[in-house]
Amino acid sequence: MFKKSTFIKVISASLLSLMLLSGCSYKESKEAEEKDNTPLTKTEFYMGTVITISLYDHKDEKILDEAFERVKSIEAELSINAEGTEIDKINEAAGKEAIKVSEDAFTNIKKGLEYSKETEGTFDITIGPLVKLWSIGLPEAKVPTEEEIKAAISHIGYDKVVLDEDKRTVFLQEEGMMLDLGSIAKGYTADVIGELLKSHGVENALIDLGGNILALGENPEGRPWKIGVQNPEDTRGEIIGYVSIENKSVVTSGIYERFLEQDGKKYHHLLNPFTGYPYDNELMGVTIISDESIDGDALSTSVFSKGLQGGIEFIETIEDVDAIFVTKEKNIYMTSGLKDNFVITNNSFTIAE
Repeated sequence: MFKKSTFIKVISASLLSLMLLSGCSYKESKEAEEKDNTPLTKTEFYMGTVITISLYDHKDEKILDEAFERVKSIEAELSINAEGTEIDKINEAAGKEAIKVSEDAFTNIKKGLEYSKETEGTFDITIGPLVKLWSIGLPEAKVPTEEEIKAAISHIGYDKVVLDEDKRTVFLQEEGMMLDLGSIAKGYTADVIGELLKSHGVENALIDLGGNILALGENPEGRPWKIGVQNPEDTRGEIIGYVSIENKSVVTSGIYERFLEQDGKKYHHLLNPFTGYPYDNELMGVTIISDESIDGDALSTSVFSKGLQGGIEFIETIEDVDAIFVTKEKNIYMTSGLKDNFVITNNSFTIAE
């Protein structure tokens, strides 16, 4: 079960990278401080990750307190790793009965099913049995046997999830099925917090849910935010370049995030619901730039499952969404909307023509 840590008012590694990218000198930083441009920042641990919210035009700590209380309530509804959550109740009732859920849970499940259908199951929110089996990122992580994998796969199938919009209920048709919203819950949470901040009159803020970035408004200099794109080979906070955005979300999925190493081989956490093993293609990482973070969260996983060419073609069909693809050969590919936006900063990587 996730536990909250005591918050500290610091800027997370990823946001620190953004400050460095802005090119602020010591003198400029001092001038910004004198103009009261220093953000009001709070950091806590929820949803299995470090979450940082920074306000640039408000100094009311009550707004941050309310925001984190909202994060806490969403985690209590959507976590698959805690007992008594709504997702836990749905999974426990699989094959038995429909469960009435909150608006948060229903919205996430409905959106997850939309992407499951759109990708024809390469992204599937009923992947829970497989995720639990591998448990990558948890102390009980292991490489399963072929028999265990086959058994888990038999319980996967988004077409066996029944939603009742009027009653707001969710029913898993077969016993042994399990929902896992880990691939969209952080994005949904970022969007909810963004709307909460706006309701308090906040116009300029950064919301960082373990690398899922939602940037509201402009930076303190009145220019677009420079958001770093995660280096798929390195620890979080190390970047390969940046994009300039306003009121946009930047979400990355990659093999760097969580992995299990056994007998000299690494197994990352992006699992293929058809084979039961991690996806094995030319990609190291995918970054999605979108208006809503829930779309970026779902798409970053969905697109990774399609590989380079399939991923590019898929994103090009979606309006107001762009993507950056990083291959294992350290080549960077982009969709058409980013050609004049992405700036590379790491000479170990090459922008492909």
